Amino acid sequence: MNLNGKKVILASNSPRRRELLAGLNIEFTVDTRNSFEESFPEDMPHCEVPAAMSLGKSLGFWRPLEDDEILITSDTMVLLDSLIMGKPHDRQEAIEMLRSLSGRTHEVITAVTVRDAHHCETVSDITTVTFRDLTDDEIEYYIDTCQPFDKAGAYGIQEWIGYAACTSITGSFYNVMGFPVHKVYDELIKFAGY
Repeated sequence: MNLNGKKVILASNSPRRRELLAGLNIEFTVDTRNSFEESFPEDMPHCEVPAAMSLGKSLGFWRPLEDDEILITSDTMVLLDSLIMGKPHDRQEAIEMLRSLSGRTHEVITAVTVRDAHHCETVSDITTVTFRDLTDDEIEYYIDTCQPFDKAGAYGIQEWIGYAACTSITGSFYNVMGFPVHKVYDELIKFAGY
């Protein structure tokens, strides 16, 4: 993809986001230096949290952007009813999260902020995911095998649990992985001046 000489910076440690951005055949660098403290007001509507986090990460980037640079930040949240599920802190919390998701339908909301020296745009995408009932043995097998501690909701849809337990998905699969690539592509085209 030709970005008219623009240099893309991905401000994320996520190997999935790196893999998905690379899938657009875009050259980019990774720089995660940031001053943003992840927190949000308790009364903020849940569907707005990923956008607020993504924008905060963008504005917290450690230096001003050059005129030829485009910065990409992102945030993903799993929402079950009114319960926000972030990354589990330990094995037990991961087990509890997956028990909650077992046999239920939940939403995955990912926001992406694309910013250059003059413009800033945050877009969100929502995907609905349903899991079949999971046994404790299956949950523990998955956690011990895949170690999903760096993933919102304690799972990666592209891993064993996605193959074995996901019965339906409405929306972007890649959004559940943490990066709605189709929306990123649309924004990059705009920012490159096409």
